[in-house]
Amino acid sequence: MQKEVYITQTNCITPLGLDSFSNYNAVLEGQSGIQLHKSNLMQEPFYASIISNEVIDVAFSKISESKEFTKLEKMFILALEPMVSKEDITSKTAFILSTTKGNIEALANTDNTIEDAQLGTLAKKVSAFFGFKTQPIIVSNACVSGVLAIAIAKRMIQTGLYDDAYVVAGDAISEFVLSGFNSFQAMSSEPCKPYDKERTGVTLGEATAAVYITSNQNKVNKESFKVIGDGAVNDANHISGPSRTGEGLFRSINSALKEANLEANKIDYISAHGTATMYNDEMEAIAFNRHGLQNVPVNSLKGYYGHTLGASGLLETVLSIESANNNKLIVSKGYTNCGVTQPINIISETKQHEIKYFLKTASGFGGCNTAVLFEKMN
Repeated sequence: MQKEVYITQTNCITPLGLDSFSNYNAVLEGQSGIQLHKSNLMQEPFYASIISNEVIDVAFSKISESKEFTKLEKMFILALEPMVSKEDITSKTAFILSTTKGNIEALANTDNTIEDAQLGTLAKKVSAFFGFKTQPIIVSNACVSGVLAIAIAKRMIQTGLYDDAYVVAGDAISEFVLSGFNSFQAMSSEPCKPYDKERTGVTLGEATAAVYITSNQNKVNKESFKVIGDGAVNDANHISGPSRTGEGLFRSINSALKEANLEANKIDYISAHGTATMYNDEMEAIAFNRHGLQNVPVNSLKGYYGHTLGASGLLETVLSIESANNNKLIVSKGYTNCGVTQPINIISETKQHEIKYFLKTASGFGGCNTAVLFEKMN
């Protein structure tokens, strides 16, 4: 029998707050981190969810006087610090860092080398700050990276490679990221509206999120969640376009359900990817319908945070855990009228709802898809 694996601590750093509690209360109040920005990152004003450098610097100064860290590195450290301070780091504690673009800003400094911007350098720098004893593990698989890292941590603990794991995910807004999505003509001229008929594309954001995962039942508390199943399937459809049939996501959900030995009708809530792009939203709706999940309450949190790339899956898991622990559904911000061909139950008002099992899904460039199932312990 495989070990049971639990998430017992969470944290996140976003424009809406520097901890899980603040972020949850902010989204309940309908606040959004998405603002109109005018900067040299783009020729024209653009909507994005960006944390001010001053906020990060002030928070970071409370735990370190070092000036050698980039903004993203500080955000990673701030997400991890409250959790690491509560647990011992052993020779069987894994450190998993998840990101899509990593330390792009390091390339802007002419004094840096290419190695300074590499993901391995980023992971080792964050790891060294806390004194992790194991080699850092990097998960960089487009926009499923954050939630895929949970699945990888779970599997490694179940096989006995590690006893516990710290998982942190993050990405920052940069000229590189903005110009890349703009070249696809995928950026919305207004705050994104996932699944809505009038949606016009993605809004980008930056954030870091972190979770502590363990198999030690003595560390399980009333707010813990068991990770009961996962699946990760690449449909290899297109470098940037998702499968028209939702095949990869459908199979990922199927794998998670089989491992969890759970019927689809037991799922109480779905935290979807919901990028507000035409093809992603449609693909997800198709995949959910193929599993008979069209009546399960579903939301996207992109209307609050924008698409935070490698952070998105983990950030949305953290908020979903808060939502489930409070048995309250979070409105899918920006949604008014259905803009997909298949019926899905988009959450349009905040309300109480018993949540024991929830599903987190993510999809990304290159055809990657991931689904993870969670069970509430209280």
